[in-house]
Amino acid sequence: MKKFTPVGTFTALITPFNRKGEVDFKALRKLIDFQIENGVDGIVVCATTGESATLSLKEKQAIIVESVEHTNGRVPVIAGTGTNETELSLNMTIFAMEHGADACLLVAPYYNKPNQSGLYEHFRLIATNVDIPLILYNVPGRTGVNISAQTQIRLAQDCPNIVATKEASGNLDQIMKIIQNAPSTFSVLSGDDSLTLPIIALGGKGVISVISNYAPKQFSEMVRLALQNKIEKAREIHYNLLELMELNFIEPNPIPVKYAMSLLGFTKEVYRLPLLPLENEAKKKIKESLKKAKILE
Repeated sequence: MKKFTPVGTFTALITPFNRKGEVDFKALRKLIDFQIENGVDGIVVCATTGESATLSLKEKQAIIVESVEHTNGRVPVIAGTGTNETELSLNMTIFAMEHGADACLLVAPYYNKPNQSGLYEHFRLIATNVDIPLILYNVPGRTGVNISAQTQIRLAQDCPNIVATKEASGNLDQIMKIIQNAPSTFSVLSGDDSLTLPIIALGGKGVISVISNYAPKQFSEMVRLALQNKIEKAREIHYNLLELMELNFIEPNPIPVKYAMSLLGFTKEVYRLPLLPLENEAKKKIKESLKKAKILE
């Protein structure tokens, strides 16, 4: 198995679409280069910010292959392969493993709302049938179910290739329990940009980030400073970007971040239904905040 302990800033990439609503692979390559040139520690494709819910299986596979090939080992590529069907999640994870991904991100099964035993067995079955590092993804606001601290700790102890969790529960008590009781080699990554600094201060190892799509240099620098315990300098960047972190969720992710990326020339402002473009007032707020943070001229 590839050795991979996620530490630092991993950008959850948007999926650029052209005017026809097709995946724009040229724009994707440009975005990957922008991320690497500006210091991120890895990229994540086919996750929430990448509109995975409206990508076909073939599109997901093509994005994974293209991302691995274009990145060419410059930074790790993490593939979002989780679904609410265990067998499909396993097959997608095997595909990513066979096509060179460095790790896979497995969201908690959504809609069918399994109990903690079901969640444990879902992740355990996948972990025991692949030879690739896995990252749990706990986002109860979207899935309708929370992977408890106890379940995450148990998975980290029982499955050596479950190496990290992306914690987007917003529950700092739960996050602290995981950090305190999981194996020392297990990385807890923030799933909320605005909680990244607090989570690192508590012992977390980094973030899977939305804002780093358009602020990779600034945000990855904040994370590096925080990991070096240079909290005062990290806090300065945190507060400089805080308004944008909040505006990224003025509408469901990835609508705001994709609009910001369109202003910077990385994508068209094209979404797939049921997602729609922002209203003009929200666009105005984001544009002003980007200028204030000196990201947009």
